[in-house]
Amino acid sequence: QIDILEDPVIKNVIVLQTVLQEVRSRSAPVYKRIRDVIGNPEKHFYSFTNEHHRETYVAQEQGETSNDRNDRAIRVAVKWYNEHLKKIEDEQKIQVIFLTNDRTNKEKALEEGITAYTCEEYIKSLVANPDLVDRLACVSDEGKEIESGKIIFPEHIPLSKLQQGIKSGVYLQGTYRASRDNYLEGTVWVHGDGEENKEILIQGLKHLNRAVHEDIVAVELLAKDEWVAPSSVVLQDDGQNEDDSENEEEKENILKTSVNKDMLRPTGKVVGIIKRNWRPFCGMLSKSQIKEARRHLFTPADRRIPRIRIETRQADTLEGQRIVVAIDGWPRNSRYPNGHFVKNLGSAGDKETETEVLLLEHDVPHQPFSQGVLSFLPKMPWSITEEDTKHREDLRHLCVCSVDPPGCTDIDDALHFREVENGNIEVGVHIADVSHFIRPGNALDEESAKRGTTVYLCEKRIDMVPELLSSNLCSLRSNVDRLAFSCIWEMNHKAEILKTRFTKSIINSKASLTYAEAQMRIDSATMNDDITTSLRGLNKLAKILKKKRIDNGALTLSSPEVRFHMDSETHDPIDLQTKELKETNSMVEEFMLLANVSVAQKIYDEFPEFALLRKHPAPPPSNYDILVKAAKSKAIIPDHFYFFLSFQNLEIKTDSAKALAESLDKAESPTLPYLNTLLRILATRCMMQAVYFCSGMDNDFHHYGLASPIYTHFTSPIRRYADIIVHRLLAVAIGADRTYPELTDKHKLADICKNLNYRHKMAQYAQRASVAFHTQLFFKSKGVVNEDAYILFVRKNAVVVLIPKYGLEGTVFFEEKGEPTPRLDYNSEVPSLTVEDTTLHVFDKVKVDVTLDASNIQHQKIRMVLVEPKV
Repeated sequence: QIDILEDPVIKNVIVLQTVLQEVRSRSAPVYKRIRDVIGNPEKHFYSFTNEHHRETYVAQEQGETSNDRNDRAIRVAVKWYNEHLKKIEDEQKIQVIFLTNDRTNKEKALEEGITAYTCEEYIKSLVANPDLVDRLACVSDEGKEIESGKIIFPEHIPLSKLQQGIKSGVYLQGTYRASRDNYLEGTVWVHGDGEENKEILIQGLKHLNRAVHEDIVAVELLAKDEWVAPSSVVLQDDGQNEDDSENEEEKENILKTSVNKDMLRPTGKVVGIIKRNWRPFCGMLSKSQIKEARRHLFTPADRRIPRIRIETRQADTLEGQRIVVAIDGWPRNSRYPNGHFVKNLGSAGDKETETEVLLLEHDVPHQPFSQGVLSFLPKMPWSITEEDTKHREDLRHLCVCSVDPPGCTDIDDALHFREVENGNIEVGVHIADVSHFIRPGNALDEESAKRGTTVYLCEKRIDMVPELLSSNLCSLRSNVDRLAFSCIWEMNHKAEILKTRFTKSIINSKASLTYAEAQMRIDSATMNDDITTSLRGLNKLAKILKKKRIDNGALTLSSPEVRFHMDSETHDPIDLQTKELKETNSMVEEFMLLANVSVAQKIYDEFPEFALLRKHPAPPPSNYDILVKAAKSKAIIPDHFYFFLSFQNLEIKTDSAKALAESLDKAESPTLPYLNTLLRILATRCMMQAVYFCSGMDNDFHHYGLASPIYTHFTSPIRRYADIIVHRLLAVAIGADRTYPELTDKHKLADICKNLNYRHKMAQYAQRASVAFHTQLFFKSKGVVNEDAYILFVRKNAVVVLIPKYGLEGTVFFEEKGEPTPRLDYNSEVPSLTVEDTTLHVFDKVKVDVTLDASNIQHQKIRMVLVEPKV
């Protein structure tokens, strides 16, 4: 009942050590929450070490289970408190109330003369706070079943049997992932050692057997003749009522369309749950049609989570609000799980509320930094001390400058360029020395490690480190002395590295420029000051470096990135455009990549077992099918003879990154000028995710996209925790700092990498969701917009298109509710979809009408309708 305990109404609570130990072993997140409540002075929560107190300690008796012994220990402590408080002056009569949901324990307590209630009885007695009742978790599944009582799901096998079954290989253990597009389908990723991670397909309600996205489940493989293929149908759960199982069966039949044999995948059914991964879910109430009803369905914002049944008396006030709900259990005869209301976030569609939802749904830690964390910041006013100068190289005389996007306050990196006496060139990359301020193991370090990365939303930034560091003391602003970690190369004019050295330094940046300002200086005929000359020198070297990288097989893939122009008053987006990249963007990038590679090599040479590196695995060949087919389909359209000739070069080779890069460079078409960009966007979709790993736990280091044998992150420590660890390793490697035990423990490092990979993935999704929300705001004020689009993917009943002008992707469906369904013919070989008599191929140019469909307030969506070709 942690949601009840966290409510401000509940105060003056004693939590026994016996109880805390039990909570700790059952659930780490709940344990952390109860510790936080105990730590909040306003709540008056206390923990009492009853196990170590002479008068409340009880020993386990012969034949007594440890559970019974714990129950007895709790009752003894309650009695002791009652006696203890009697000694206080009579006018302050204090009575202890014992709350337990354990029926036998409550009965025994009452027999022993203790005032005891279940949590539910107690909360219902607080008549001044009726809304607390909504936050009660359903404790048992008894009495909560649906009246019709028809069993829908097979029974879950108990944990002990599951574990035996997994050992003997009868069952497989894995993580269940629900499909976003089809609520009757999911996959289980089987946890294997090394390479044997395999995917098992689960289809149909009974086989999914109450698994919720990200649960760890046990599956039983079905016989080969029962295997099915992933369906290419898009099915959303429309929330029919409980008894509508005929409708469900009809939907399940849609899944079983005829498929050729090679499409079949290993298929299984969920037989039990090993670990629930339930969290509080954001979403909206779907109010019951029955007047005065207390039971309602809640629809989560994440389509992969099933609807949840909750009881609430505040349905009228909660309609149209974004709320948070927790799942309590899922009985066998209920179509949906049971849960309870946790809190109200605010009106749906409101910018603040939607941003909060977005952060909660992507598990982005965004609460303000606590006092404990802030106490480790340097005291202001801060300046560089003599002690600092002693151990650092003074580089303040160099002409250092930074180049960043407009409005950037967390400046991580700066560059310098100068010619040296022997005719060679010296180039330096200077990175903010964040690890000087964040020392291992303190609260500030732990908080940054947990956050893992700064998250950039459209109009706000969720910092990884407090603002004093991110925007001030660590930020390499111009004309102030700053501490840096520098990587300095001596190069010849062919950009070949002759010497590399690393040093902790003090710098003073001479200019913080935007990409546009830097570009203007480089192009200007009249400017010849030091900064401009340096920029030209850097730019010249960067072009050589880039050419070398690309000749080496590095990929340049484009993805349409969108920038919003905000109204300065209302902060609503007034214009949307795809970001234009300048030469200077690429200039900075080249030197950052070079620094990352140099540092990776250095820390790996020094610490072969525990270097934190970053790799990008090569995609399995099958990932490229869609790209190869799409290119082929465009190469064989001999409508007009000259057309056919110009398409000879449209063969995408995927046997290596270099082959792919070269065939993408050649894939041009005079009749489809945008084709190359589309192919690159599609190629991006075929890629694997790049990940952090510990060098002692892995043997494949290769970075596919950059075509580099070794790589890490060193250049952005203000906004990535990985870089802080890399700074610490490098500092130890050059003798500039001490090591500490966690730094050289590869299991600890592997855990850090796991969290960082998760946080980076979530940050990416949150950023995309923020762009999507702002895009909706933009179209809200626009009415119908007619735009050119290109088809990216073809599905059975829809096509996915990209509108280049906005970098916007959307789905055009051909089955409208209440409209007659057109004749659809899907060909997966060519990728094409024929609607009545019009055939649509991947990369076809079409025209669409774009509007905001706000009929479903929870999932407002951009709706696209095909206008040309007319279907």
